[in-house]
Amino acid sequence: MISKTKKKEKGAWQNVFFSVVLGILILVVVGYLIMSNWKMNQRRTDLNEQVRVLQEQLNVLQTKKQSLESQILQTGGEDYLEKEARETFNLKKPGEEVVAVLPPEKESGNIGERSFWQKIWDKIGF
Repeated sequence: MISKTKKKEKGAWQNVFFSVVLGILILVVVGYLIMSNWKMNQRRTDLNEQVRVLQEQLNVLQTKKQSLESQILQTGGEDYLEKEARETFNLKKPGEEVVAVLPPEKESGNIGERSFWQKIWDKIGF
């Protein structure tokens, strides 16, 4: 009878040991899956932020593209080319006279507001 109880005790300890090992193994696998899921969520959050930033940059670049395309349409016209040639290179059409309006010149000095001693000094001739 003693051998049967020892076998039962040995079998019970083996069952407990394997149950504990299996429980630890399950906890390790579940922990690994939780960590992997957390890392994937972090990566997804980072990628979503990058997508948002790139969308903003794309919107800015599309606006700039539209602006440049409208400028291309404006600069391709004959009127624009003529205006630029006149302003940049001072060109004119045959038979046309160019009139340049210059700003008024500033006086270099106020002669009427000279002091008494300056007037005497000028008369003496030094």
